[in-house]
Amino acid sequence: MERLDLLRDAVKNLLDSGQVDGVLALRAAWPESAPHLFRPGDDVSNLVLWPKYQLPKILDLLLTANPEARLGMVTRGCEERGLIELAKHNQVDLAHVTQIGLACTAEERDLCRCAWPYPSRIDVGDKVDGIADALVADHEKLSPEERTAFWKQQFARCIKCYACRTACPQCFCETCVLEDNLWVQSAALGTPFPAYHLIRAYHTVAKCVGCTECERACPADIPLTVLYTLLRRDAEETLGYVPGRSVDELPPLVVELAGDRGG
Repeated sequence: MERLDLLRDAVKNLLDSGQVDGVLALRAAWPESAPHLFRPGDDVSNLVLWPKYQLPKILDLLLTANPEARLGMVTRGCEERGLIELAKHNQVDLAHVTQIGLACTAEERDLCRCAWPYPSRIDVGDKVDGIADALVADHEKLSPEERTAFWKQQFARCIKCYACRTACPQCFCETCVLEDNLWVQSAALGTPFPAYHLIRAYHTVAKCVGCTECERACPADIPLTVLYTLLRRDAEETLGYVPGRSVDELPPLVVELAGDRGG
């Protein structure tokens, strides 16, 4: 049985079990796929696997509107890590979520340049090893001066459409500082100081799980995944923290604040 058929069966079985009120997954829609909440009794024949669409942010919205709902979700590796970070920041209650773990194929892994293309529990699919991002490796060959010139050139193409912020499952603030003209001039493009991207990087440095949605959403094709991969590596090397690795690991800022209170 093919992976898609196995996934449809897993979703149907979970819906039929009565354990959940619905299962969040992808459904065939224009242009190719869209998030959909399948309910008990629904036809799952239009459930699809790709193109990938980050579901944790949708799940967050659903549970915020319906706190007592019991929901299932088809969960890739990056989505599981995203849910873990959302839970640690009090955005999602994992006790209300049943996950159907979906392993990505080698082709899907390559499209996302993913180092961790599987969830902790695989219900559908076969585990494939992650890969190093070749774009990151190329970037590391540049001198500091060349890196500065590279990012100046990339950020100069930014049209400040906020697509990267909107697509990111870890951007959940009700009031976004990126919309405050004190910090980011909304009508100014090509500003000498890239405040928008530096503020976003600062806010996501210990939350980014490498889902690549920011880069996929960018109409200017800025290689944002390279920037955030480097920041994740720095967070691991400096703080020993890997976003989404475990729900039991507190985020670095929480650990620091707890330590300050204890002293």
